[in-house]
Amino acid sequence: MNLLQQFIQYCKQELRLVPHQTQWVLAVSGGVDSVVLADLCHHAGFQFVIAHCNFQLRGDESIRDENFVRSLGERYNEEVLVKHFDTKAYAEANKSSIQVAARELRYGWFEEVISDELLVMSDKHKQQSLVSKDLQLTTYNLQLFLATAHHADDNIETLLLNFFRGTGISGLHGILPKQGNIIRPLLFAKREEIVAYAKENNLSWVEDSSNASDKYSRNFVRHQVMPLMKTIYSQVEDNLLGNIERFKEIELIYSASIQQTKSKLIEVKGNESHIPILKLKRQTPLKTIVFEIIKDFGFAATQTEEAIKLLDAANGSFMASASHRLIINRNWLIIAPLQPEEALNIIIEEGIKNIAYAGGTLSFETTPADNTHLPTDATIATLNADEIRYPLLLRPCKQGDYFYPLGMLKKKKLSKFFIDQKLSKTDKERVWVIESDKRIVWVIGLRIDNRFRIKPTSKKQLTIKYSS
Repeated sequence: MNLLQQFIQYCKQELRLVPHQTQWVLAVSGGVDSVVLADLCHHAGFQFVIAHCNFQLRGDESIRDENFVRSLGERYNEEVLVKHFDTKAYAEANKSSIQVAARELRYGWFEEVISDELLVMSDKHKQQSLVSKDLQLTTYNLQLFLATAHHADDNIETLLLNFFRGTGISGLHGILPKQGNIIRPLLFAKREEIVAYAKENNLSWVEDSSNASDKYSRNFVRHQVMPLMKTIYSQVEDNLLGNIERFKEIELIYSASIQQTKSKLIEVKGNESHIPILKLKRQTPLKTIVFEIIKDFGFAATQTEEAIKLLDAANGSFMASASHRLIINRNWLIIAPLQPEEALNIIIEEGIKNIAYAGGTLSFETTPADNTHLPTDATIATLNADEIRYPLLLRPCKQGDYFYPLGMLKKKKLSKFFIDQKLSKTDKERVWVIESDKRIVWVIGLRIDNRFRIKPTSKKQLTIKYSS
């Protein structure tokens, strides 16, 4: 069975979609995956329009990609919709990474496109109604979907990334074939099959130069992890794809059981959730059930053990996430939202790459230590990762704070340090710090703590970059 036949079969059996009953908005970047998706849709007889995002991040290359996608519209005689984004400005304004900004802009625009296409379909319905009352209104009855070109290799990479991040079983089903009005009709195909189809059918495509960089987690898995695993398990891709299908079914059973347990344990009182401690401690498996309860309130998987220890703590003991607190109140564990001032304390778990807060944006990167090229820019902190203990705490400075300024062996109160730095009152109020195990590691944008400096014996370094 060739790729086109597999495509039609997958759409029919997995997605429950057939030509002439659906209209698609194809997200086309110009890469081989989306080019093949467009060609398959054309030959399978699906109705579609092409949507292309120009994020204006790669100069002439971005223009080249846009022009190429427009040529695809001419090839298939289909409409091409193009949107230009000032991605960098959006990222700065929203204090987010370029990747997050691009995703938000992309899917925000796709929603607008879907809404516009629905209006067009509605207008066609009204026009047909004027022609004949007995006309079968197939145009109006069309289902409208956004189709992306995610394929089997993307699914494997997502599975591995989710596994490494510790997302729990919900992350192990990989990319779902259908979520609302978003479909992924190429999930059945491996990238090598997609490339082979493109070559066999003399299709041309464009390459995004950023895909060659291993600084992005997905690219690192693609270029480094998977080739290495293939040397050990030649069938690793098929094995992982098989696991994804099994995990989907396991998740259904798991979710039903967890929901039943949570409904028996949790009593909702206003904006709080109350759980009897003795009843919770009798649950098996306790760690899994506690994780499934607290994850809905901003707590990470790595905080599960701490939450379990909290169950035996003294009355009034608590722990917090970025949005909620777990509080021991006699025989009850209470989950309550933070008060506004408490919400300023942000937990940073190991592995987080970017985080936005009221004072700006931070990016985190752990690399082998290098004490020969230490940056002098005050917006960059280069720390001895061997001394770091997670989770970190990001918070505004407060009365009584002290640290050991870089180069000094004695501690100094921040209030005196600020005087030395000639900070105004408003400047002082805007200062945030990062703590590790109750020790300040960086007064953000000003000075790191001497105890966390890079040493000749340091093996790893944590680099934190700040932008306002």
